[in-house]
Amino acid sequence: MKVLSLFDGISCGMVALERAGIPVERYVAYEIEENAISVSRDNYPNIEQCGDVFKADFTKYKGFDLLIGGSPCTHWSIAQSAQARETTASGIGFELFMQYVRALRESKCKYFLYENNKSMSEQIKNEITRHLGVEPIMINSALVSAQNRARYYWTNIPDVKQPENKNISLCDILQKEDFKPYRGGKLIRRKPDLTEKVDKMYMIGATNKQCSIGCRVYDLHGKSKTLCSQAGGGGAKAGLYFVDGVVKNLTVSGAEKLQTLPVGYTKAIKPEKGISVCGNGWTVDVIAHIFKGLKIQNEVQEPCSSFWEEVEKRMDRIKKVTKKSYKGCEACRWQQLNGGTCKGGKARCGQFVAENCMILRE
Repeated sequence: MKVLSLFDGISCGMVALERAGIPVERYVAYEIEENAISVSRDNYPNIEQCGDVFKADFTKYKGFDLLIGGSPCTHWSIAQSAQARETTASGIGFELFMQYVRALRESKCKYFLYENNKSMSEQIKNEITRHLGVEPIMINSALVSAQNRARYYWTNIPDVKQPENKNISLCDILQKEDFKPYRGGKLIRRKPDLTEKVDKMYMIGATNKQCSIGCRVYDLHGKSKTLCSQAGGGGAKAGLYFVDGVVKNLTVSGAEKLQTLPVGYTKAIKPEKGISVCGNGWTVDVIAHIFKGLKIQNEVQEPCSSFWEEVEKRMDRIKKVTKKSYKGCEACRWQQLNGGTCKGGKARCGQFVAENCMILRE
């Protein structure tokens, strides 16, 4: 498979493809953050690093199979101040997203996956949906890891569903080496400790009376807060945790585990930078779950070249199908893959159209 990755970060997409069992022939990455590039090169020296998306000519990648990416969410996140947060389809956040749209149009990749923060405004969400032509699915990483991380995924990869809940809590995956001492204050108790696991974050207190985000302390029998790359306060990036009666910070190995990355994946850079690039990355097991649809597609017979022949062959209940009897369906994933419409009979697989679009009998 040939893959084009925008805003590639530490190449979590490559890790996910490997975990899903999908062979990669070529992986082209666009990324400008030096720490992220260092991690990617350390783990995958064969990845082609190409730099700034704004300077890219994506027509060079016609014939590629998969476009992936998630433009920086910091501009749209509720973690931003009200003055700085972008809530309309304008500003640098949307300009970055439109580079992804440009890449999709110029490269004409067969499949795409776009990810971003669930806390974006409804207007931005609707504009992304309009440009990509598919509705998003919201998946929380808490289903496959011990991290609460709700994200939207827009994709035309077939059969994407919610992953099975693995019921993983922090105490299931984190060890003593995944924590370090916190020197920012002691716990002001607000709730009792948990004795049984819960499938959500459980804040037992804070290290200040205001209970500000960077000072909140969580129990290991629940989930972690969402990892992030840019935040203030002692526990703002990865959270504070109550371990053996003491408040502690998460180490980089803990952050890697929460993103279901291999331990030591970010060893090429300083530990504090490692936590930041993990916060910018993807939860690998979520992406690998989505990519399973690609593996299924690769294992089935190659799609038929003729749309009308395939429809006639597979839809034996339909006596005759003509352009007049076909109504374009906005939900048809093939619209994006064939210049915006499937009415002209150029869909790659008649079976898909027959099952997912409105084809009427004459």
